[in-house]
Amino acid sequence: MIDTTWMDATEQAELVRRGEVSPAELVEAAIERIERVNPQLDAVVRDRFDAARKEAAGPLPDGPFRGVPILFKDMGCHIGGEATDYGTSFLRDGAVRWPTDSYLARLFRGAGLVPVGRSAVPEFGTTITTEPAAGRPARNPYDPGRSTGGSSGGSAAAVAAGLVPVAHGNDGGGSIRVPAAECGLVGLKPTRARVSQGPEVGESWAGATIDGVLTRTVRDAAALLDAIGRPMPGDPYVAPPLPRPLAEEVGAAVGPLRVGLLDTAPEDRYLDHPQCRAAVERAGRLLEELGCSVEPGGPDAMFDPLFPRFFTTTVAADTALTISAVERFALGRAIADEELEPRNRRYRTIGGKLTAVDYLGARMWLGAWTRRMAAWWAPADLDGHGFDLLVTPTVGSPPPELGWFTAAGPEQEGQRINSFIPYTAQFNVTGQPAISLPLHWTDDGLPVGVQLVAAYGREDVLVRVAAALEEAAPWADRRPAVHA
Repeated sequence: MIDTTWMDATEQAELVRRGEVSPAELVEAAIERIERVNPQLDAVVRDRFDAARKEAAGPLPDGPFRGVPILFKDMGCHIGGEATDYGTSFLRDGAVRWPTDSYLARLFRGAGLVPVGRSAVPEFGTTITTEPAAGRPARNPYDPGRSTGGSSGGSAAAVAAGLVPVAHGNDGGGSIRVPAAECGLVGLKPTRARVSQGPEVGESWAGATIDGVLTRTVRDAAALLDAIGRPMPGDPYVAPPLPRPLAEEVGAAVGPLRVGLLDTAPEDRYLDHPQCRAAVERAGRLLEELGCSVEPGGPDAMFDPLFPRFFTTTVAADTALTISAVERFALGRAIADEELEPRNRRYRTIGGKLTAVDYLGARMWLGAWTRRMAAWWAPADLDGHGFDLLVTPTVGSPPPELGWFTAAGPEQEGQRINSFIPYTAQFNVTGQPAISLPLHWTDDGLPVGVQLVAAYGREDVLVRVAAALEEAAPWADRRPAVHA
């Protein structure tokens, strides 16, 4: 069979359309790669090989990605009758089965994709490294002693190592973009509500969470969002419609955009690695060559010292609710403190003590702060500054060593998490689309991501610019130390 290891999902699907490979062959090749390489990475935590083989041999939907293998993150994107662990010890035995498909799983499968397994996550996805106490840590294929990022770290490691061309992720504070940055991938966080969380969830983390994918190419990120980015019945709100399919933005002219360059966070509590600053500076030069007007700066509200407090309030409340829902509707028993990682134990305690006034007050503050942020992108006639794009590091340093976030003890874990992600969670709260691109590499071969942020609803701008940057500074030939 044709070697499809490093073909992206678009190319694999084209082979199927031309009859050069079958869906069954694509799926079997992915299974072989997972069985051979995953023991070095622990990126895949639950397989569904027999089901995938049966589905690939059957009458798959004639969608744009017919027969292409995909991993679903082990959190959300439920398949009816199958288990999802959420990185916990108390769901690992697989006894709890989800009653129905999520809308997202239906859309992925309606596009012809075949899920071959589930990828590793931290417990309840509440941190930015994939090192669950209930299992082995996911390992970065560029250096297995380093973090993959999180919470979609297993998905990122699997795509970066060539196990599958694409994997599902979700993002509540950077959980698509952070792993993309640490594993040398494209990670697009869509606009709020672009992808439905139904039918089980209206919104989570006060609307901060959103689903998407991790890919090796911009064209895959665009075409896959076209496939899953549609409103579904009962969604509490929907994203603005796009002017045309995102796949048509790939290769389109960038245009004379106004770009702000923010290469460092202003406070000592945030990490400020010179390689991350160098990555942003290089991106700025490339954008100037593409005809953009580039100047230093970003939104004045970006680093408001109250933002972490009120964002954490919403995360704690939602985590406490999630744990309670698992107790009542899945396990039928209480979850003891010692069954939870210290971080989630604290979130449950904090969330359980919040009053309705505390929670709604946090949401009110974040709503007003979002308007301050949005003014930077708004046109002058709306009292805005008229920027089209913000460019930042995705995270504060190259991938840290495994164990770094918890090495200083439970009380310091939150501080280390916050220090590492000065740039991502803000855009979960504002709902703006953002993408991480692998535009820089350290001298010892570690990937460094650059984040691009557009105005609300403007994934079209992100895709046009990202595709032009991919052409100007290609990364397709990069191979990690551990790969298929």
